[in-house]
Amino acid sequence: MSEFQAYLQLGFEHITDSNGYDHILFIMALCTIYTLIDWKKVIVLVTAFTIGHSITLALATLGLVTIDPAWIELLIPITIVITGCLNFFYKIPKGSYPKKDDTTMFRYGLALFFGLIHGLGFSNYLRALLGKEAGIFNPLLGFNVGLELGQLIIVFVILSIAFFLIEILRVQRLSWIHVLSGIIVGMAFSLILNNELFQNLTGGSAV
Repeated sequence: MSEFQAYLQLGFEHITDSNGYDHILFIMALCTIYTLIDWKKVIVLVTAFTIGHSITLALATLGLVTIDPAWIELLIPITIVITGCLNFFYKIPKGSYPKKDDTTMFRYGLALFFGLIHGLGFSNYLRALLGKEAGIFNPLLGFNVGLELGQLIIVFVILSIAFFLIEILRVQRLSWIHVLSGIIVGMAFSLILNNELFQNLTGGSAV
């Protein structure tokens, strides 16, 4: 296996690892309001997130940006809570497909901005893997491609479930959005409450 392939696999495993489900929760929060019929919008949305995390992943891995990992570990679940809560205010556009959605550009910008934060989280993991690697271009590229492939699979699964429930089983779309967003926000709040930095800042204890 080449160096590129090895890091591609590591990137894919990192984004899809259920033990580090914070990034999965964020992608789910981004895609909750969509189904398979909106796949073009979702591709642009995920691309915006990818651009964001690619920028900071590269900068941090190269040592050009340094931020305390403890703050990143706290900020990531906060991005999930914000994104999930915004879903509760989403109004389904009226009219025939393709429907005009005034929130689309805002969500693209949000995905790009929050992607910058998630990229710093990815970089902490990648730098631990690199160790004393002489060259980092292939590992960085491979890892990022692996992340992207993992993201696309997660998105496809979420959109497929949404399509099946909404279009086949006739579940109310808003019900799906609210229930899934509620689960995501609840899990993200748990991550925040159990975060060591949050507990130090608030003088709390683990939940």
